[in-house]
Amino acid sequence: MTRYADIPKPIRSGIVVVDPDRGTPQRIIVLQFNPDTLERSLSPQSAGGSGDSGGGGSGTGDRNEALRLKGPAQETWKFTAEIDATDQFEVAAPDGIHPQLATLEMLVQPTTQQIRDASRLSQKGTIEISPIEMPLTLFTWGSKRVMPVRLTELSINESAFDVNLNPIRASLGIGLKVLTVSDLPAGHRGADLYMAHLAQKERLATAARRGSLGGLGLTGGDIGGRATLSGRG
Repeated sequence: MTRYADIPKPIRSGIVVVDPDRGTPQRIIVLQFNPDTLERSLSPQSAGGSGDSGGGGSGTGDRNEALRLKGPAQETWKFTAEIDATDQFEVAAPDGIHPQLATLEMLVQPTTQQIRDASRLSQKGTIEISPIEMPLTLFTWGSKRVMPVRLTELSINESAFDVNLNPIRASLGIGLKVLTVSDLPAGHRGADLYMAHLAQKERLATAARRGSLGGLGLTGGDIGGRATLSGRG
């Protein structure tokens, strides 16, 4: 007989909304099902001109800047998440999955109070009204990937409804931009969290199995010798 109690419970990915001043979680969104695939993209912030942007270039950039970086790479994540109320019959859902969808949508919406406050300042003749600041948002994918992010894309495909037309099943297309120290002000809690995320990458990189020149069919003499030959007039 299979002992289901011995099967480890999978860790869920999710989003944590954090108070940027206190650092305490305000809201935790646990994805019902972990996405099957993740699409990640990293674009280096090259220091040179257009010729050093990482796309092959035209050779018009500053040669002295070819190997320099202005800051951390710009990283984006894309994935598809599923929400299905029919998979949780034991949980009462009089509104279907409206609450779960609304929670995600509020990550890109100001609150009614924030809108009223901005409108009140406008009516008082305030010359400059600062854009509404949203809470700090973290995306978690296991303990080794916890990073500050901004939701850049949210597409919702509702595919099933109950008798009251409440959605009970939906597929979500989610896009995230990882916020780095280049995006956040100095001393911001999100900047500290990004540095911890980057330090985790560094630790993982040191644990990677090292390759050898022999595996490439080369020796140290090949590398040094070719560099010397190319430098001769």
